[in-house]
Amino acid sequence: MIESKSLPWSSRRSRSLLLMLALGWAPAAMAEGVMDTLQLHGFLSQAYVVSDHNDFFGPSSSGGSLKYTEIGANASIRPHKDVLLAAQVLSRRAGGDGSDARPALDYGVIDYQPFSNQQRTLGIQIGRFKNPLGFYNQTRDVAFTRPSILLPQSIYFDRTRSLGLAADGMTVYHEERLPTGIIRTQVGVGDIQAGDDLRRTMRLEDTPGSLEPRRSAIGQVRYEHDGGRIVAALSAANARARFVSDAPGMSDGTFDFQPWILSLQYNAELWSLTGEYALRHSTLDGFANPFLNFDVTGESWYLQYTRRFHENWQWLVRYDSLVSNRDDRSGSTFEAMGGGPAHTQYAKDITLGLQWRVTPRVLLAAEYHHIDGTAWLPLQDEPDPSETRRRWNMLLFQLSLRF
Repeated sequence: MIESKSLPWSSRRSRSLLLMLALGWAPAAMAEGVMDTLQLHGFLSQAYVVSDHNDFFGPSSSGGSLKYTEIGANASIRPHKDVLLAAQVLSRRAGGDGSDARPALDYGVIDYQPFSNQQRTLGIQIGRFKNPLGFYNQTRDVAFTRPSILLPQSIYFDRTRSLGLAADGMTVYHEERLPTGIIRTQVGVGDIQAGDDLRRTMRLEDTPGSLEPRRSAIGQVRYEHDGGRIVAALSAANARARFVSDAPGMSDGTFDFQPWILSLQYNAELWSLTGEYALRHSTLDGFANPFLNFDVTGESWYLQYTRRFHENWQWLVRYDSLVSNRDDRSGSTFEAMGGGPAHTQYAKDITLGLQWRVTPRVLLAAEYHHIDGTAWLPLQDEPDPSETRRRWNMLLFQLSLRF
């Protein structure tokens, strides 16, 4: 469920349109009260990335890269006690040629709660909603909500982030408050965001045609026990897209992605232990060329320990594991068939991180990664897998601001 933080305004016209829409829900006499509910927020993060071999988010192996920037602005307003209008615009540069840095609508919903009391809440959101995948997906681009600069790449892919980021459609959520905890359920139906990153991963970037999203479904059940001391969640989705070919003699292809994610977390006063495990079934079929089709089940998991100290400091240690195909964990079969280096089919990442909340609005972070494998390496930075190195190291430093 999206909190009432919400959307950015890049122009007076955009703000005026939102206010006109909001006021249309209430009598003119209530306009002043409606304006009291308006909230505006924003954030900015800039990172510096250095790696010893493979490039990540820009030319990081050639003197370092500053091509990892996140800028967002959001707004919300409540024109009626049961209605919330919320949206966020995001500009995110993550390596490549910078074309992905164009501001885009991250989420934008009309949130209606027909029923809410001390025991339960029932609501519906219409518009572009953030997908409830795992613990961090819905707020993944806000540095202050992340335990590290990079989220575990085995679960929260930056390589194909558009696939799981958001959907255009409708989602229904329910919250049940029990004596021992809270159960939250969310189910949504809509069209996924099938971006260029997904097309590159399927090796269709040079094939004439378009990748079009299809109606998809997603859901999550989450339980928070004893004020959040123990948190458990189960997420599942069926994301679909279709590649419509413009090449003579080439048929169209259908892509299906079905992840299941189990998430567990224990929170003590000064430390937290978090783990998530996922099975990811992916298929691409329908092409006349059999080398373009695939049917694989991948496996992902991580275990993460965070420790808070000196009030505003936190350190982290994490082990993160990704296998693209459970039937070919080492990637040897993939390499023998001419698909590329075996190390492109897995990644094992040991991460050490440190965060300092200088003030409530300023965050400094640093982290070190030692990686065996390149399965989650973004293809816009390393388009030729044969030129990548199996074992590599990476340092990241980040400054984050919010208002």
